[in-house]
Amino acid sequence: MSDARGEVIRLQEPASRIVALAPHIVENVYSAGAGDKLVAAVSYSDYPPEAAELPQVGSYKLVNYETVLALKPDLVLAWSSGNGPEVARQLERLGLTVYVDELRSLEDIVGEVRTLGLLAGTSEVANRRGDQWLARLRELKQLYRGAAPVSVFYQVWNDPLQTLNGEHLVSDVIRLCGGRNAFADAVSLAPKVNIESVLARNPDAIVASGMGEQRPEWLGDWLEYPALTAVREKNLFFVPPDIIQRHTMRILDGAEMLCEQLQRVRHR
Repeated sequence: MSDARGEVIRLQEPASRIVALAPHIVENVYSAGAGDKLVAAVSYSDYPPEAAELPQVGSYKLVNYETVLALKPDLVLAWSSGNGPEVARQLERLGLTVYVDELRSLEDIVGEVRTLGLLAGTSEVANRRGDQWLARLRELKQLYRGAAPVSVFYQVWNDPLQTLNGEHLVSDVIRLCGGRNAFADAVSLAPKVNIESVLARNPDAIVASGMGEQRPEWLGDWLEYPALTAVREKNLFFVPPDIIQRHTMRILDGAEMLCEQLQRVRHR
């Protein structure tokens, strides 16, 4: 099988010692039924709860190669845009087998879970969960097919003011709900924008993420711009980042929340 780089991954036997270098990959390994094969993860790998007990090999931005090597993994799972391409190259120079992911669509998530099942020898569990997840996704697509379009500014952070472009997985969730990312045409995956550009695009709704389960205080800063349609119509929403920005099966929880919010916009 090939990874996001087009590199062919070959294992003599199913992986039994896996190191995962991104929180979403850790979660997908558990979804594939292979959580007991993980020997290490990176910081912020906190779901499911037992993932937080795994030894850490740094963060997704700064990997400790010596620690990874000492664990003698038979498979390392890396994240292309998060870890950067050099991490995989360095690990391969050290003689390790590396699978690199880059998930941009909802279907990519279930594809990864199934691939991880193949790599870890847990395909029966991975495929069953994948089928159940796809059935739920089809239901959501059917429910919001033909819904009136809603322009959405998705706010990752306030300082600097940051959003996501049309290639990011979050945009796929917005499209699922019948929405349209107001900054889909941005060049970079996670561009920094200014308030003037948001005012110019005048979104129907503003959806904030933040750092945790609580609505960020800075979402209320938009009340200073009453001419904005999203403010005037009281369409300032929040979705916890772990269930919409993480590339995992829990993203459908976030999708359901976002879709319901956009329905409220339509009804107003």
